[in-house]
Amino acid sequence: MSKIEMEATAEAVRQVVRRARLAQAVADGWSQARVDEVVDAAAWAILEPGRNRALAELAVADTGVGNVEDKVRKNYRKTLGLLRDLHGMKTVDVIAEYPERGVVEIARPVGVVAAITPSTNPAATPANKILNALKARNAIVVAPSPKGRSTCAKLLEFIHAQFDRIDAPRDLVQMLPGAITKEATAVLMREADLVVATGSQSNVRAAYTCGTPAFGVGAGNVASIVDETADCEAAAERIVRSKTFDNATSCSSENSVVVVRAARDRLVAALGAQGVVLLDDSRKSALQNVMWPGGKLSGDVIGKSAREIASVAGFGDLALRSDLRVLMVAESGYGPSHPFSGEKLSPVMALYVAQDFDDARRIVEGIYGYMGAGHSVSLHSEVEGRALELGLRLPVARVIVNQAHAIATGGSFDNGLPFSLSMGCGTWGRNNFSDNMNVRHYMNVTRIARPIPERVPELEDLLGTFFARHGR
Repeated sequence: MSKIEMEATAEAVRQVVRRARLAQAVADGWSQARVDEVVDAAAWAILEPGRNRALAELAVADTGVGNVEDKVRKNYRKTLGLLRDLHGMKTVDVIAEYPERGVVEIARPVGVVAAITPSTNPAATPANKILNALKARNAIVVAPSPKGRSTCAKLLEFIHAQFDRIDAPRDLVQMLPGAITKEATAVLMREADLVVATGSQSNVRAAYTCGTPAFGVGAGNVASIVDETADCEAAAERIVRSKTFDNATSCSSENSVVVVRAARDRLVAALGAQGVVLLDDSRKSALQNVMWPGGKLSGDVIGKSAREIASVAGFGDLALRSDLRVLMVAESGYGPSHPFSGEKLSPVMALYVAQDFDDARRIVEGIYGYMGAGHSVSLHSEVEGRALELGLRLPVARVIVNQAHAIATGGSFDNGLPFSLSMGCGTWGRNNFSDNMNVRHYMNVTRIARPIPERVPELEDLLGTFFARHGR
């Protein structure tokens, strides 16, 4: 790109941001009722069944990733769940009062949000960020992946049509103009007031170094522990339901199953009944060559079905099996020389066998030392204290117990996590937050502090125990 072309691109992006600022200035003065009306309009743009399916079909056609029916379900459930989380929430004026502390909290917008979104969820992720941004009275400009551009454009077309119905400014929700390039995305990140980045780690690193406050997410590589007390049939059903959802495009899909030896045979049999095929060493080697030619995960397998991958790998007998859902390989190591220990973005899993629960935790620590630290771990167990042990000792922000992990970790109707498609991984994953990204990340909070009766503690009240043990 020539210098003239780069400047023209930069100016086009700056113009979009200028329009966003004008629209956001209007939203800044809205009542809570008006904000909620605009949020509802944007949500209905993707929730309406016909539009939802059109977006899902376009996403698969343009990206070649995932499958239509699961994208329809994802678009619907993730948007409906977020709408539920936002329903009745105060994000205008005073949002909390603490009389005993003399503190009042006021919600304030951040301004213009730059939303970096991936090709794996080209409708659901932008919709999630758009609803959160609007609820906090921000404007938002989406920078989709190049493959997801047409899906994002169609989503915005639907949103703008709904905005027209309620006389809301279209410029509250925009996307990068023209071709999606790294240069245009970089300008957007610099010009915005907040960056929220979901996708490749290169995009996240660019967000963190752009000079604008940013939230980015860590790499996924979820391991699922199945201990000797687990209901193996239920665990297998949950794991396969999670792993096959949208052809494992989610960062929350299980990439490894770590089973305690006492449950190994039962689990493998139960997984087999769910359509999981454990490959022999020869086929494991052949699959590795196909999936990581030159050491990099191939786009030929990302988001493809197990039968498609089997065909690419030359496993003709498996490619013809209508019941094939997941390919699984036995693994014992982790790191670059063991690529199956990393994230695969496809219905391919690694199987590790642990001597006991402590060994299973140690194996997961090793896996996350290579990739996936901070994200989540899945546990299938009937021992109540084991989830707490994982939460205390593993470098993870979430421990998902006896659930289909990819469906549960980003919020579900049967757990209490916020609905989100962007999971913070804490400092373990080189992130500055460890929550499911939610509307609180899209707002500033101003606090009013009034005087209260003075409460000065006695030194003995605070250091008495220390003094008693060690003296003064």
